[in-house]
Amino acid sequence: MKRREFLLGSGCAGLALSPLALALAACGRESALPDGMAEIKWDRDTCTRCTMVISDRRFAAEIRGGPKGELFKFDDIGCALCWLKAQKWGGEAAARIWVADSTAGGTRWLDARQAQFVDGHASPMGYGFAALAQSQSGSVGFDEMDGKVMAKEFCS
Repeated sequence: MKRREFLLGSGCAGLALSPLALALAACGRESALPDGMAEIKWDRDTCTRCTMVISDRRFAAEIRGGPKGELFKFDDIGCALCWLKAQKWGGEAAARIWVADSTAGGTRWLDARQAQFVDGHASPMGYGFAALAQSQSGSVGFDEMDGKVMAKEFCS
């Protein structure tokens, strides 16, 4: 079979289906994100707090909040929480916080306030917390993890 016949199929059906398939595949990726989140462009987007490139899909986080409901991206949940505490808009309770499920490689996102966290990981900025969807031995909830992050010397 010639390449042209393969690409075009009979008539132009083969060519017409290719863009449609690409469009549908792109839509499927976007729908996997929780409402209000935006896709992180791995190895290009930078952390709002430390400006490091967001590369490690196991530890990324996003916050939507502030007076204008803006979106902020982070390389580590520790950066996200330290940055949030420093904001003058005082809307911490209203801010929406998402964190990557560390077991899903950046393909599944969790509401950070509902997630469980395990300490002792080599996270990008050294806060050490990895998020999980389910509780496991040694995991802690959001509030306890937040307290431990705030206790770290480099969260000021």
